[in-house]
Amino acid sequence: MAKSAVIPVDTEIEFGRDEIIVSKTDSTGRILYANDVFCRVAEMDTREMIGQPHSIIRHPDMPRAVFKLLWDHIQAGEEIFAYVKNMSKTGKYYWVIAHVTPTTDAAGKVLGYHANLRCPSRKGIADIEPLYNKLLAEEQRHQDPGEGLAASCATLEEAWRSEAGSYDEFIWTTGE
Repeated sequence: MAKSAVIPVDTEIEFGRDEIIVSKTDSTGRILYANDVFCRVAEMDTREMIGQPHSIIRHPDMPRAVFKLLWDHIQAGEEIFAYVKNMSKTGKYYWVIAHVTPTTDAAGKVLGYHANLRCPSRKGIADIEPLYNKLLAEEQRHQDPGEGLAASCATLEEAWRSEAGSYDEFIWTTGE
């Protein structure tokens, strides 16, 4: 799927609260495994997904700061939870609460990543979406992409520190 060919549409794909989207990637984020729920929700089959970067489902509404935070955590060998808005092959969107963990060898070297994605609560989405809109606007306000990312990251950190003290607490109190 050519990423540039996909145009976002304002149609949501929903999946069951009891369903789990599962994916496994190598250390660079290329998809090695995608379960049937992932394929159905992303509107792709496994042949289209395997070997592709996980960013194939990235929605343009997602701020880069969230992905920087995610990558910083997992590359450091830490798990992370994050709200993510993804995009299907046809441009439809779907929200997940992602739990991403590194897969390591016996020496602790990161070999890849494992993600379990669940359907978040409507309140969680309603709580996080204004922050994500603010982060995205901050990124777009700067001509230099690096400056925009740095400013957005600072805004994200300020939000979770002022609301909860830690990022994990912030995520788990969002939507309550």
